[in-house]
Amino acid sequence: MATRQVLAELVAAYAQQSADPVHIESVGGVDAARRVQAGEAFDVVILASDAIDKLAASGHVRAGSKVDLVHSGVAVAVREGAPLPDLASEDAVRRAVLAARSLSYSTGPSGVALARLFERWGIAQEIAPRIVQAPPGVPVGTLVARGEVELGFQQLSELLHVPGITLAGPLPGPIQITTTFSGAVATVAAQPAAAQALLAFMASPQAAPAKRRQGMEPA
Repeated sequence: MATRQVLAELVAAYAQQSADPVHIESVGGVDAARRVQAGEAFDVVILASDAIDKLAASGHVRAGSKVDLVHSGVAVAVREGAPLPDLASEDAVRRAVLAARSLSYSTGPSGVALARLFERWGIAQEIAPRIVQAPPGVPVGTLVARGEVELGFQQLSELLHVPGITLAGPLPGPIQITTTFSGAVATVAAQPAAAQALLAFMASPQAAPAKRRQGMEPA
């Protein structure tokens, strides 16, 4: 879901220069990988880089077709009007987490990395009762906007367009969690050449402005 907005913008741009119609279906990463592994007919698969590697190892995407597309970092959000936490340093973020009455983070790769960070800080057990798990398909930012969560961690691209929240800022450099999203041509692709052409466009310098508008950096 982190790539949903940027892919929509890139597909719209691609349509202006290609006669090939493109339909993108955005779902959670776990669901996407499961559907590819189940043999559903997709031409292109876009997931976190390590997930693409696993699909390549299991023969579900074509060897040599992987293209890195974007780097995506994690940001912190609070409800609109709430005080902004200090995120200037690793210690400041740790204090903000400990002070929060409730917090939520993604169940994807960035959330796994964040959970490891809390364990490294030695606070995982202390904050466990305050962690609110977002239901499937519900962005963390939505929980923050509703007032159900005081501090929300999610990839910047997923927070940018959520009404009712304020972005407190990105995680500071030493603890920033960056996910690389990559695309590959599915083994069952009916149009492999067209799929590779689409990925080449998405990785081109022409696509860079759209990526930055959606809170990501070109890979």
